[in-house]
Amino acid sequence: MTTQTEVQLDTPTAHSTEGEQKIHDVIIVGSGPSGYTAAVYTARANLKPVMIASSVKAGGELMNTTDVENFPGFPEGVMGPDLMEQFEKQARRFGTEILYEDVVKAELSGDVKKLTIATGEEFLARSVIISTGSEYREIGLDDEKRLSGHGVSWCATCDGFFFRDQDIAVVGGGDSAMEEALFLTKFARSVTVVHRRDTLRASKIMQDRAFAHEKISFLWNSEVVGIHGSDKVTGLKLANVVDGTTSDIDVTGVFVAIGNDPRVDLVKDQLELTVEGTIAVQGRTSKTSVPGVFAAGDVIDPTYRQAITASGSGCVAALDVEHYLADTVSASQTAARVPTPPAEAVSENASL
Repeated sequence: MTTQTEVQLDTPTAHSTEGEQKIHDVIIVGSGPSGYTAAVYTARANLKPVMIASSVKAGGELMNTTDVENFPGFPEGVMGPDLMEQFEKQARRFGTEILYEDVVKAELSGDVKKLTIATGEEFLARSVIISTGSEYREIGLDDEKRLSGHGVSWCATCDGFFFRDQDIAVVGGGDSAMEEALFLTKFARSVTVVHRRDTLRASKIMQDRAFAHEKISFLWNSEVVGIHGSDKVTGLKLANVVDGTTSDIDVTGVFVAIGNDPRVDLVKDQLELTVEGTIAVQGRTSKTSVPGVFAAGDVIDPTYRQAITASGSGCVAALDVEHYLADTVSASQTAARVPTPPAEAVSENASL
């Protein structure tokens, strides 16, 4: 469906050079729904985006998600990795260059930004979109790290198969925890949900599914204060948050699902952050505290953290970049299009 007339500045390329080094119009750091959506939009605007997607986190959290039932356009649901594969294909279709590398240093001040990847290679860009998402939150126990991969996990879809016919625990009370618990019932003999409150934070539909499952039980007002096991998990030590009493349960696996923290280490000393630790943006825009630097997805969102809201913010970031380049860079240096009119100003000649 064509909804607007596209106007493009008369320029042969989306790149120019500073000495021998190419300057890209836009580089997207991170992937997931926000990064891929930003890539689609900037690529269609002829900005020839480069996405540095990460060597191990490409695709974001949805790569570790099973059924996605609430993303529009998939009435029967879709597997998280399958959805991300479609995002990636669409971004590539319009010319996005995707690098499976990690940015280890970002120099964001000035008109030209510099990004350095783990190999030492440097990339220059007039604008940068940060879409680094969030990472799993840890309980904070020494044994949690020591036994990671030996019974401690943060991803049921990654590791659930290894716990067939075993008794395992899930720590948390939100939608992610219920999804983990329900998925693990495919393999485990029993799943015990450990939650530090007496009610769940999960949505009603996820609560109902978990309460109705015969393999799932709940330990309320409890938090994990210890993980037993020398070479692998053999049990958990729990503390009751009401009366302080402790108890032990025998499990051979524990899946931690207590939330996520925004990945801001790369930019925390350069961009303004919110009290929640996310990158601060101006109102409903993607504009950060540094001109030419934009942010999208879970790294700016402490509240909603949905695939569809991340995609929407990726779209916002791409349009903000398009306007920024058109307003600040001469036509001889960039292929940024003239900012498009709002929807209400669409040409009467638009065709379906």
